[in-house]
Amino acid sequence: MEIYSTLTRSKESFETMNDNRINLFVCGPTVYDDAHIGHGRTYISFDTIKRYWEYKGYTVFYIQNITDVDDKIIKRSKETGIPAGDIAKKFEKRYIEDMAKLNVTGVNLFARATDHMGEIIDQIQRLIDKGFAYETEDGVYFGIDNFKEFGKLSNRNIEELESHREIAKTTKKNPIDFALWKKRENVDEPVWNSPWGEGRPGWHIEDTAITEYYFGPQYDVHGGGLDLIFPHHEAEITQMEAVSGKSPMVNYWLHTGFLNVSGEKMSKSLNNFITIRELLKEYDADVFRFFVLSTHYRSPIDFSKESLHQSEKSLDKIKKYYESLECEIIENATSDYAPLKIAKEEFFKSMDDDFNTPKAIAAIFGLINDSKSEIDSLADEDVSAIREFLDDVGFILGIDFVLKDTGSSDELLTLISDVRQKLRNNKQYELSDKIRNQLTDLGYEISD
Repeated sequence: MEIYSTLTRSKESFETMNDNRINLFVCGPTVYDDAHIGHGRTYISFDTIKRYWEYKGYTVFYIQNITDVDDKIIKRSKETGIPAGDIAKKFEKRYIEDMAKLNVTGVNLFARATDHMGEIIDQIQRLIDKGFAYETEDGVYFGIDNFKEFGKLSNRNIEELESHREIAKTTKKNPIDFALWKKRENVDEPVWNSPWGEGRPGWHIEDTAITEYYFGPQYDVHGGGLDLIFPHHEAEITQMEAVSGKSPMVNYWLHTGFLNVSGEKMSKSLNNFITIRELLKEYDADVFRFFVLSTHYRSPIDFSKESLHQSEKSLDKIKKYYESLECEIIENATSDYAPLKIAKEEFFKSMDDDFNTPKAIAAIFGLINDSKSEIDSLADEDVSAIREFLDDVGFILGIDFVLKDTGSSDELLTLISDVRQKLRNNKQYELSDKIRNQLTDLGYEISD
């Protein structure tokens, strides 16, 4: 298996630190609002990656952090009058519910920042003791000048960053030094006691304190969205390698590409911001998962109603094919059926090539196209083997290929068909054809 690491900008042979065990950390949400479809894209991708590793026999310990203390949460608290802690708990619960609806079930531990304040303070103190961090009147900062490899993940150099940074009034020694602890005395917001006075942690230190506590200073894989590479992941490397003296902090860095909506960046100001809850009112969760996995996890993805409808039609084709596989079930069936052998080889070859789910899905359609005309004539052994393969695919992709009960949908289609027939009887062909075309776009074949 080869995976692409952002740090080396190349595909590398995948090797674990501890036999068949993989330690995986993916940056979780800041819980001040409902999760959006961009979150869904990232977490579906990593859920599928974990599923594939487990299918191959690895044991995966997957941690996501929950940022439950942050400027955005505090701002929302001041706007609403609701305590920051209550806001964080509410949206953490809703986030986990949303992930369950998307069948994102692989996270073994959701680690809240506020549950690890002792580890955060301890890591900051060790950075100070080693000369990498310093205290000022308004906080504790990491001194970038003390870590010469800062910028190696994002491929930026300190001189470039300094030349583009506006010099503002600050107590920092260097304008690009970042906060480890923010002093907040006599304020109406969450604070914790520390050796440097009351305050709260900076964003970056939360993650390294959590991963060091559970994984130690070095582990296998760190993931997140492409937008987190700088400054967040860069700061994580800087903190962890400075405090431990060990490099690399992580063997493989994996990042998901951006999700746009109809060609534009998703933004509330553009009125194209879509939460997972809003999405699932209109579309089935399996359809969204299929849509996400139809694009490689590192590539940008463009969300639109048209693309969702196409994913719905494509997934329906697989489900109808799966339903047609009627036979006496044979456990652990073996088969030399050529289209199946080709599909299995292509599917797993694609997944071993940096989790190339679009090519893996293409292998499924290859199997369907090559075998659907002769399914009825195949031996039960062959049909059972095809079903077993698709069951494995369904587990890896996190998608159920069993058709849902469509009784109510069938009744609605019958009603629409009756209305179309009356329109045709009255020679209102244009309106009748328009209804037929729209039903075709939704994946229903209508013939007159």
